[in-house]
Amino acid sequence: MAKHLDLEEQEQLDQIKHFWAQYGNLITWVLIIVLGAMAAWNGWRYWERSQSTKAAVLHDELERAAEARDTARLEDALGKLREGFGSTTQASQGALLAAKAFHEQGKQDAARSALSWVVDKGADEAYQAVARLRLAALELEAGQHEQALKRLDGKVPADFQGLFEDRRGDILLAQGKPDEARKHFESAWKSLGERNPYRKLVEVKLASLGVAAASLTASKEP
Repeated sequence: MAKHLDLEEQEQLDQIKHFWAQYGNLITWVLIIVLGAMAAWNGWRYWERSQSTKAAVLHDELERAAEARDTARLEDALGKLREGFGSTTQASQGALLAAKAFHEQGKQDAARSALSWVVDKGADEAYQAVARLRLAALELEAGQHEQALKRLDGKVPADFQGLFEDRRGDILLAQGKPDEARKHFESAWKSLGERNPYRKLVEVKLASLGVAAASLTASKEP
């Protein structure tokens, strides 16, 4: 009986050796690739968390500088965010905040530069859309109407469609084109939906042009 078991075990061992001789290298390389990929993924996640943490510290510094109206600190923090952590959401948020602070301080060139960076290199299309809207507003204030309209051209996230239409209406109204402006305000009103508080402001603009918002039919309600 013992000899029978020994022979059976030996046969199984021979099968294992044969299998490993045939597929051992392939299995080893597959394991190396899988384990290497797992290590790389974990390393990437660690690096990403580290980047996010460091960027958050700089964003806090930028926010404090903006509140203190300390332009030198603000520019320094923004520069470090953009150069070292440009792919993070904190960099886009910080640039938008810095642009607002620059605008309030009358530094329009600096504000435009910060907003343009978000448009070109922002981490998210929503932040890019916000930057485009604010740039168009600055250009509207400066009387650069055609440039402001061009700023609004191109693809825009669906949630921002109404705001872009409203801004087009503002620009066209400033150009003395009330009929064209009205069409964009109507489109904005329909896109925003009844739960959006900004819709009330669009209603006021429509009323100033002799249009009752109640007479419009929203194309889509959220």
